[in-house]
Amino acid sequence: MRRLSFFVRFIGIGVLLHIYVGLRIIPDLPVDTTARWLAALWLVLSCLLIPLGMLARTIEQQPLSDRLAWVGLLALGFFSSLLVLTFARDLALASLLTVDAIWPHTIQIARWRTGSAAAVPLLALLSTAVGLINARRRARVVTIDVPIDDLPQALDGFTIVQISDIHVGPTIKRSYVDAIVDAVNRLKPDLIAVTGDVVDGSVPQLRDHTRPLSRLSARHGAYLVTGNHEYYAGADAWIDEFRRLGLHVLLNEHVVLEHEGARAIIAGVTDYSAAHFDPTHRSDPVAALAGAPGDILIKVLLAHQPRSAEAAAQAGFTLQLSGHTHGGQFFPWNFFVRLQQPFTAGLARLNGLWVYTSRGTGYWGPPKRLGAPSEITRLRLVPGEPG
Repeated sequence: MRRLSFFVRFIGIGVLLHIYVGLRIIPDLPVDTTARWLAALWLVLSCLLIPLGMLARTIEQQPLSDRLAWVGLLALGFFSSLLVLTFARDLALASLLTVDAIWPHTIQIARWRTGSAAAVPLLALLSTAVGLINARRRARVVTIDVPIDDLPQALDGFTIVQISDIHVGPTIKRSYVDAIVDAVNRLKPDLIAVTGDVVDGSVPQLRDHTRPLSRLSARHGAYLVTGNHEYYAGADAWIDEFRRLGLHVLLNEHVVLEHEGARAIIAGVTDYSAAHFDPTHRSDPVAALAGAPGDILIKVLLAHQPRSAEAAAQAGFTLQLSGHTHGGQFFPWNFFVRLQQPFTAGLARLNGLWVYTSRGTGYWGPPKRLGAPSEITRLRLVPGEPG
């Protein structure tokens, strides 16, 4: 019932925003009446396609479900740019009107109105096309050196490859995942970290498309923690499936690795919000270290959301690997991430804890990335200043 109420509000707000765009852009377009009516018709269709695309996963018939998702999510990506550009245009016009009021006839307001009205949909279309190309190409490899104080010599150069937020679902399928796995395996890592939000759908729907994850290969194996989207899709079933694929799922627990005579702890917590779905899955970095040897310096935590960092720092972890944010995925949402999360992307320091936040290896919702490229992250432990 709560989800239905949210969806109704979402549709209502979406309709109002479409009306706003239509009223601000269509009357100023330098086109004839027929073209204006076609623009209005597109906005009406967009109002219908966007919620239909978001509901497509509830349709069992294939390939209809995926095709509706593609159309609806592309429409959402296009409209998001259209909305932002319309708002930016209004701000620019307001500034020009202020200048014209102070210095009359210095600016041709009418020309600015028509020119900017034509530019908004063209720029929205361009940004959607570029964003689609960025989202659909295989994630690039990003190499990050993490300086660790008093790092044991045997762990100098220890390599963790992190993938996160793949979001296998209506628009991300097996071939996309295959390309990611091939790229990861070519890096020959010591350990692979999968930091949640692997899927957007149920096990029966996506089992065939997540199968390539069984090929992930690293010296010490591949470790996975749950993200919030696993809980939307049925976390228990997915945990069983991930284990069947050979991934080591860490649910508020840890393992001790032996590497060239040195030891390190690899721990993982359930998603920060998991307790809302299953009280027994409450995220707990302290519990993840329970029973761990006290003489091991290097403690790495896999935690889907960056906001686990404060508890991780208090628990004594050395490095936290997270995702969830997508780096904002596309403008302007990167500015809103900080309202919920302490870190948006990249390497940061919190007291004695290093936190690396991945921009994600796939994408969520609209197949669109602008200013926040997807990544496969190769993290290398390197010596810091001796203690």
